[in-house]
Amino acid sequence: MQKQQEFIKLIKANEGIIFKVTLVYTFNEEDRKDLYQEIVFQLWKSFDSFRGDSKISTWMYRIALNTAITNLKKEKRKGNSVPLDNDFLNRIDEIDTIIDDRIKILYTQIKKLNTVEKGVILLYLEGKTYEEISGIT
Repeated sequence: MQKQQEFIKLIKANEGIIFKVTLVYTFNEEDRKDLYQEIVFQLWKSFDSFRGDSKISTWMYRIALNTAITNLKKEKRKGNSVPLDNDFLNRIDEIDTIIDDRIKILYTQIKKLNTVEKGVILLYLEGKTYEEISGIT
């Protein structure tokens, strides 16, 4: 029970890492949720093996990026499809701030990068050092 509580606390404290990875490596909300769940599952499976040799965020990024890349490879084997995002279909006019618009543009541009470049950019934007980026990738 203690292990489970510790894991839940860890996920809640670092949820932004998982969210950023899912946002860049998916194209619709349903896939985002699926990838989020898969990343959390992989983190749980690996939780006992975390030795503390690196920061917890480094460990989480490594697993999240590896899971996202593996998921991307599986999707490519399925064939091409064009997803329709329910958010797009049911869009309600909202007042977007300049910062929100810029963040959307940034993530749109990041999605155009190749698989490895996406991960490197995410880590760079997160303020990771070159050594940390190297260790994660």
